[in-house]
Parts: sequence; structure tokens; C-alpha cells
Amino acid sequence: MKNILISILVVFIFSNLWGQKLPEADKKEFTREALNQKIQDRDGHITTIGEIFDEYRGKVILLDIWASWCSDCITGFPNLKKIQKKYPDVVYLFFSLDRVGKEEVWKNAIDKYELEGVHYWFNSDWKNDFNNYIDLNWIPRYMLIDQTSKIAYYYSIHADDPRMIQVLEKTLGN
Repeated sequence: MKNILISILVVFIFSNLWGQKLPEADKKEFTREALNQKIQDRDGHITTIGEIFDEYRGKVILLDIWASWCSDCITGFPNLKKIQKKYPDVVYLFFSLDRVGKEEVWKNAIDKYELEGVHYWFNSDWKNDFNNYIDLNWIPRYMLIDQTSKIAYYYSIHADDPRMIQVLEKTLGN
């Protein structure tokens, strides 16, 4: 009995040290620094996240932050694809955290998993102005951006999160 209690305590301690933690704030707007974060498209062009959001102003964006090496990201793709079929008017943005120098791995994963949407790659370390601002500590990470480029839903690690879907429908006017 004592060994079982010790085992449970050890698992609890380690899961809290390395597991995901919900952000303390529920942010609604991006900072200038976050929007000025540079990011690369599939053709190698460098842009900023603010320019991307401006391009899709007037539309609802579902942002998926992922990486080809992330097993949770890969297992979540089927649910994301169901969401894409159900809500075809949404813009699906993918921001990849694949490691620096792994551009081909990132591009191959998009094709391998048949990810429909608009794709960008940070081509930098995990820590950058955008990821720091959104308190990124786990992937996949999903966010909803409304028609005015404000944050409609700040934190989800599941594409089919019922609360996020509820906000999506409300944002779309359904």
C-alpha cells in the first residue's frame, strides 16, 4: 500500500512539472511585438503575423500551432479535418514549430498529413515574441481569431474543444 501511494505521488509531481499549464490570462488582443513576429511561408517569403491577420481581416481564423514531431498534433488532425468540413468558411492557419533547418520536414509533413489551409513556419526557436505573448507551453495549440483580428478564443489543445466550437459558431453568427 505504501509503495502504491509513493508511486501515485511521484506521478503527480512529475506530471505537474512537465505537463501543460493553462495560461493565467485570457488575452483578447495581440501586442505590437507579437504581431511583428516574423514568419515564413511555404515559398520562403518572410512576413509578419500582423500582415497575415490583416490579409484575412473580415474572416474568422482558426489557428493551429503544431510541429511534425508532435504526436499530439498528429493524432489531432482527424478532428481538425472534421471541423474544416463542418465550417468551410473559416480560414485555417497553421504555424509550425518545426526546428530550425527542418524546412523540408515541415513541408513534407503538410503533404503527408494532407493539411488543408494556409501554412507558415517560424524558422526560429520555440521562444519568440508571438509564442511568448500567447503563453505557448504545449502543442497543438488552437486559437480563434475574429473578423477584427482580435482573439475570440485564447486556449485550446483540442481542435474539437466544445467551448471553442461554441465560440466559433457564435463568432460566425450561427
